[in-house]
Amino acid sequence: MAEYPIRRGDGKRLYLSRQQILDDINEGIADAADIASVPNLTSDDIDFLLEILIDSNRTVGVEVGKEVVLTYDIGQIDLEGDTGNSGLGIPISRLTGALTHERAMGADTFELAHADYSIKPVKPIIANEMQAMETAQNNLVIPYFYGAMPNMGLYYSPDGPYGNPADLMREFKIQEARESCEAAVDHLARDIHFVSTKIMSAGADGFDFDTTASAGDGDFVATLRGVEMLRKECPQAYINLGMSGELVLGIHGELEYDGQIVAGLCPHQQVKLAAKAGASVFGPVVNTNTGKSLAWNLARALTFIKECVKVSPIPCHANMGMGVGGIPMTETPSLDAMTRCSKAMVEIAGVDGI
Repeated sequence: MAEYPIRRGDGKRLYLSRQQILDDINEGIADAADIASVPNLTSDDIDFLLEILIDSNRTVGVEVGKEVVLTYDIGQIDLEGDTGNSGLGIPISRLTGALTHERAMGADTFELAHADYSIKPVKPIIANEMQAMETAQNNLVIPYFYGAMPNMGLYYSPDGPYGNPADLMREFKIQEARESCEAAVDHLARDIHFVSTKIMSAGADGFDFDTTASAGDGDFVATLRGVEMLRKECPQAYINLGMSGELVLGIHGELEYDGQIVAGLCPHQQVKLAAKAGASVFGPVVNTNTGKSLAWNLARALTFIKECVKVSPIPCHANMGMGVGGIPMTETPSLDAMTRCSKAMVEIAGVDGI
């Protein structure tokens, strides 16, 4: 029986038969459809996905004419950073990193990023970031955004002024945990408004909110409020809102936006609130299970995101990288997995960008 090389969710090489790969595809689809109450992929989708996965070429690509625009999070940190989990540690400036992506790599867009890629640490150095943005805009041609994570976890102790809901809930202080979360929501929304409007005034072409809702439903609501304020003050701004997972964690459990409880929302529900708040583009996320095969993870991700694209009133740029979008959770994902996931996301899920 012929076996085909394929990756596991942690990047390990596996060899599976055609039937094993097909079984994993169907199981991944079923898992997503059950969680999100969305339709299964069609039989044509499944046949095409199987064809992509067992293709004998090391890398694959989309058909001519089906290319999509690419955006990048963490900016130049992928070149000059060395945090132990990403980055190449090349000693170059942020501007040189941006110019390298534009002129050597052919990047469609790029962004300026602070080493501590979050809203809170950017606030006290916003004047420096505004200067860096203005300088970069005088040198770059491609759209150049500013990027940061909302990262509401930084507003909880020991790093922030509010009690940590996780600690409070362990002490059965449920109401106190919710009040702490609500206070952090207000604080983060104010900071998002301050940072984003300041950087837009320095000439940024847009703002990328990355890994939204990483701290749960409060993080999501605060970001939506911040986007709403940014859109009101900068009506022409390009605003990209990328998520952190396929489900919004219910840390508070009862927080609402536009009259809807956000805890437990899936991508096809998240995108409607992002559009309502004023986002220009939505970045759906589906996390990778490191113990499952690429076939299982990719089929699952496609099922979530295809429905998101179908119902979305705004373009969807799927988050594709280490540990999301079906791609294995490794520091440098393999090209065989990366290209297969990207092709499937464009030609099966129908995303507008990556």
